[in-house]
Amino acid sequence: MKISNHSMSMLIMLIVATGLFNGTICAADENSMQGWGINDPYNKHYNVSRFEKLKAWVVGFKTEAPMPGMSPGTIMVVKTGTQLIDVHIGPAWFAKPGDIGVKKGERIKIKGCRAVIDEKEVFMAAKIKKGNDFEFKVRLTKNGRPFWTMTPEELIRQKPAADR
Repeated sequence: MKISNHSMSMLIMLIVATGLFNGTICAADENSMQGWGINDPYNKHYNVSRFEKLKAWVVGFKTEAPMPGMSPGTIMVVKTGTQLIDVHIGPAWFAKPGDIGVKKGERIKIKGCRAVIDEKEVFMAAKIKKGNDFEFKVRLTKNGRPFWTMTPEELIRQKPAADR
């Protein structure tokens, strides 16, 4: 079988384009994970021994880097009594405000731990619950491991048996 010069050129362009595309995706993934890795300083602020629960009202959402040099994260602002608290949910690519399933004005329960990051007290979420039927998980409650650091196979194991 003989391949024409035109077909060979198209094949080479396709291979080069695919390589560039894959390289761009890998670079974007590395950039978006910037600072969110399991062994990065940010994650070390999550202390399982300080695990607690909060009841709060959702005030709003913002997207910003929790620490200098990190890629943006999704932060939910909540109110408990008269106190406003920034609840760190995770990297923006992992959970955008619309993905979380709660809206401004809703009453929620949050499990996680408090931490001081850049001289500001925040709450690092493990689980967000609304009512009896909705739960959004971002960390394992037993050890604080973030879901965004898990493999697809590990994430499947975290789903309730009925959802698999």
